Amino acid sequence: MMNQLIQRVAHRGGAQLAPENTLAAFRNALTLHVNAIELDVHISRDGHLVVFHDDVVDKRTNGSGRLYDLDFAYLRSLDAAARFPNGWSVPQQIPTLREVLELAKGNTHVYIEVKQMKRNRTLTRYPNIAEMVFEEVRSTGMLDQVLVISFDWTLLATFKSLEPTLQTGVIVSEKVWNPRSRNALQHLIEQATQLKCDWINIDYKLFTPELLHLAHNHGFKLGLWTVNTETALLRFAAAGLDSLTSDRPDLFSVLPV
Repeated sequence: MMNQLIQRVAHRGGAQLAPENTLAAFRNALTLHVNAIELDVHISRDGHLVVFHDDVVDKRTNGSGRLYDLDFAYLRSLDAAARFPNGWSVPQQIPTLREVLELAKGNTHVYIEVKQMKRNRTLTRYPNIAEMVFEEVRSTGMLDQVLVISFDWTLLATFKSLEPTLQTGVIVSEKVWNPRSRNALQHLIEQATQLKCDWINIDYKLFTPELLHLAHNHGFKLGLWTVNTETALLRFAAAGLDSLTSDRPDLFSVLPV
């Protein structure tokens, strides 16, 4: 049965429609049938929360280097639209988290994916990133409009300790969860429960009706990423999912309002 309250989430603002994680993408998403925008957060070398997906800037901009080794002034000098397929007419700066929250406030919900940095081929947590992100969300008055998600599951417990009412969710892929292991679904539910999460956000390729049933029975909402065709959006919406995240938020128009 289709969930009429399903959240329609623009992944990185709609990464196939505009340069991802830029104000241009987020502004474009606000003109579409979306209920939320999704973004990624890192910290610059000098302590600024910036909205960007990769931990290196080479792939998406006209610059180079690992993001956490670069100062904010350099990051702001880059064109985040430089590598967008077929070009983009107006250069785009890498935005701050504060800028995106202020754009979204009163207009849409925000999924904040808190990223990690890679040191010597090992993923590690940015110092104090939970406290920094929380303070931006609190100071912009967005506590009731934000869902914090991460592959760094234990970090989510820190957010809950800072503000128990803040919505949090584990991000699930085969890199962090083996669906073929013994009692895999039950273990996933147990971990999300221990972390006091509200959501489970899973790679759509790992979706099963059993997972949806189990998640709902334990009080979780279940979201899928990244669903980029009309056929798949309609199929998953009919299954009763709570959110669908897409690089093509223009396709959400096929779903009932």
